[in-house]
Amino acid sequence: MDTRLRDRAADFGLSPEEFDLVVAALGRQPNALEAAMFGALWSEHCGYKNSRPLLRRLPTQGPQVLQGPGENAGVVDAGDGWAIAFKMESHNHPSAIEPVQGAATGVGGILRDIFAMGARPVAVLDSLRFGELTNPRSRYLLAGVIHGIASYGNAIGVPTVGGEISFHPCYQENPLVNVMAIGLLRHQDLQRGTVGTVGNKLVYVGSKTGRDGLGGAVFASADLSDHSEADRPAVQVGDPFMEKLLLEACLEAIAKGLVVGVQDMGAAGLTSSVGEMAHRAGLGVDLFVDKVPRRETGMTPLEVMLSESQERMVLAARPDQEEALRALLAHWELDAVTIGEVKAHGRFRILDGTVVADLPVKALNEAPTYTRAGVEDPEIKARRETVIEVPVPRDLGQALLMLLSSPTIASKAPVYIQYDHQVMTNSVVIPGQADAAVLRIKGSRRGIAASTDCNPRYCYLDPYLGAKHAVAEAARNVACVGARPWAITNNLNFGNPTRKDVYYQLERAVEGLKDACLALNTPVTGGNVSLYNQYRAGGELRSIYPTPTVGMIGLLDDVTRYATLSFKREGDAVLLIGENSGELGASEYLARLHGLEAGRPPSLDLEREKAVQDAVIALISAGLCDTAHDCSEGGLAVALAEMAIAGGRGATLELSGEARPDALLFGEAASRIVVALPLERLAPALALLNQAGVPYTNLGSVGGDNLTLAYPGAQLRLPLADLATAFQQPLKDALA
Repeated sequence: MDTRLRDRAADFGLSPEEFDLVVAALGRQPNALEAAMFGALWSEHCGYKNSRPLLRRLPTQGPQVLQGPGENAGVVDAGDGWAIAFKMESHNHPSAIEPVQGAATGVGGILRDIFAMGARPVAVLDSLRFGELTNPRSRYLLAGVIHGIASYGNAIGVPTVGGEISFHPCYQENPLVNVMAIGLLRHQDLQRGTVGTVGNKLVYVGSKTGRDGLGGAVFASADLSDHSEADRPAVQVGDPFMEKLLLEACLEAIAKGLVVGVQDMGAAGLTSSVGEMAHRAGLGVDLFVDKVPRRETGMTPLEVMLSESQERMVLAARPDQEEALRALLAHWELDAVTIGEVKAHGRFRILDGTVVADLPVKALNEAPTYTRAGVEDPEIKARRETVIEVPVPRDLGQALLMLLSSPTIASKAPVYIQYDHQVMTNSVVIPGQADAAVLRIKGSRRGIAASTDCNPRYCYLDPYLGAKHAVAEAARNVACVGARPWAITNNLNFGNPTRKDVYYQLERAVEGLKDACLALNTPVTGGNVSLYNQYRAGGELRSIYPTPTVGMIGLLDDVTRYATLSFKREGDAVLLIGENSGELGASEYLARLHGLEAGRPPSLDLEREKAVQDAVIALISAGLCDTAHDCSEGGLAVALAEMAIAGGRGATLELSGEARPDALLFGEAASRIVVALPLERLAPALALLNQAGVPYTNLGSVGGDNLTLAYPGAQLRLPLADLATAFQQPLKDALA
C-alpha cells in the first residue's frame, strides 16, 4: 500500500487508524477525494464519534414527539393539527474568526433545517457567550455577532424573539454562538430528508457553489489555534435574500407534493446532504459533479463536494414530477439543476465524465465511535468542596447595584433592539418582557413559549447537577409565562473530548440532561454537539466551561392567558413560591463581588421543581396571576429588582429565613418563582397553592418609587432610578 496518503490522513480530518478503517471499508486505498469525503462525514461535527454513544442515553420518545433525532430538526405535536419543528445548532469557531458572517450563516443554516421539515420558520432565539466586556476583542466579537444575527434575521423576515447572553473569561478566544429556530407546520406537511426510491432525481437548487466554507466541518471539529485566522475560507458567506426565495419555493413544492425529500446543504455540503439522504433510504446515488452550478472557475470535484457555500438545497423528486418541480423553482427565479439519480447499488458514486469516487453509503455515514474513560479534574473537585467563607458586605444595597450591572445579569435591551422581533406579527411578548418568548399560532387559540438556558459556572463545578439545572431553569422560564414544558433541543459545547477531564464533563452532563428530562417529561428531539472549544491561558490550552445549552419549547392552551415579569399594579401582593434556602455556592454574587468561583451549585429536587412549575402554570391558566419571574443569577433580590424596573413600580417586601443576609438576598436556590397578583385574587390563589402542596411566602406588596427589602436585623432601600441605571447601562456602554 502507498503510505503517502495515510501519512496525510490528518489533512483529511482522519487519524491513521481511521484511515485504515476507510481502506477496510473500500477494500482498497482511497483517492484524495474519497479520503476527504470520509474525513468530513467522520468529523465530530458530522459523525458525532465521541458523543453518539452518550447521546443514545437521552430520552427521545413521548406521545408529543412526531420526529425525534436523526432528521434536519425535531418535530412535536402542538394540538389542533399543528406541529412545531425546532432545533439548535452552533457556529462557534466561524464566529471566532469572522463574527459577522459566522453568526449570520449560523442563522441561515438553522432556518434551512426548519423549512426542510416542511415548517415555516416563525422565530429565532440565540444563546451567546463572550469573554469579559473589559476586553476589546470581546466587545468586537459581541458587536459583530449581534450584527450578523440581526442582518440575516431582519432581512429574511424571521423575528429574533429571545435568548441569553453571558460573559466569562473562558470564552475570550472561543465565543459560543448557539442559534435555535422554531417553525410551524400542519401534520400532513411533515417532510423528511430522504431520496425516496430508486429512479428518483436529485435536484440542486439555490446559490452556485464556490470555495467559501471549504473544510468547514473539519474546521469545526478541531482546536482553534494561533493559525485559525488562515481558516477564513472555512467561514461561509450568507445571502438572506436568496434564502427567502429558497424558503418560499421549498414550502410551495412540499405543499404541492412535488418532492419526496428535502435536505439542507450544511456542514460538508453535497457530501453530507446527499450522503445522509441516501443513508436514510438505504439506497445509493450517482451524482454528476460536473453538473453542479459553480461561481468560480477551475474547481475540482473535491472542492465542489466539500464546499459549504450557503443557501443551497437538495430536493428529491419522482421522475414524472421533475419538470413540474423545476418549473416551480424557475417561477421563484431560482437556478435548479438535476445532478443525480437514486440507485439500488448502495454506493455514493461521484462522476466527472468518469467515476472519480465510489463509496459505500453505509460506511460513509456511520463514523466509528469512541467510548472513553472520563476522570474528574481534582482541582475542580476541590473548588466544589470549598467551604464558603466570605464577609457579608457592609452595604448590601450597593452589592445589589453591582450585581445588576454585571454584564451577565444586566439588561440586554441594547442587543435586542437591533433585532426585528415583531415581523410576522406572531410575537405576543417582546424580548425583555418575560422569562420566555411567547408566540401565537394563528388560526388557533394555542401558543408556543420558548427559552434557552445554561449556567456554565454550575456545569464547571458539577457538570451533572449543572446540566439538570439547565433543563430545570429552561422549563421554569416557560412555566413563568404559563406554558407547559413540552420538549427540548440542546447544544453541547465542550472542550477536546480526548482529554479525560473533558470527557468526564460531557458524560456527566448528558446524564444530568437525561435525568432532568425524564423528571420533567421533556423529551430530547435533536440538537448539536460542538467540541474542541478551547482557549489559551498562560501558554496552556484550556477548555471552555462545559456549556450544555438547553432550548425549551412550551405550549399554552390559551395564548391570551400568559404572564410577564413586570410589577403591574399598585397594591398587588407579591408571593415567593418555593423556599428561600440561601445557597451561595457557585453564585454570581460570589464571582462578581468576591472573585470566587467555588462551592456546590444549588441543590435541585426535580419533584419539587415540577410541583412549583405546575402550580404557577395553574395560577396563570386560571387567570389568577399575570406576573411571574423566576429566581436565577443574582438570586431573589435581583429577581425583585428586575420586576420593579420592568414595571416602573417599587415594592415594600420582607425576606425571612435563618441564612446570612447576603445568602437570603443573593443566594441562587432552585425552584423559586416570584408572582404578583391583585389582592382580590389572593384568596383563590392561596387555595390553589395549598392544594398543590408547594411552599410559599407572602413577601409584601407593590407600590412607591423605591424597592425596600427588609431582612432579619436590617433593610435596604434603593430608588427605582438607581436600580434602572445600574441595570441598563453596561451593555449600552459596551456597544457604544
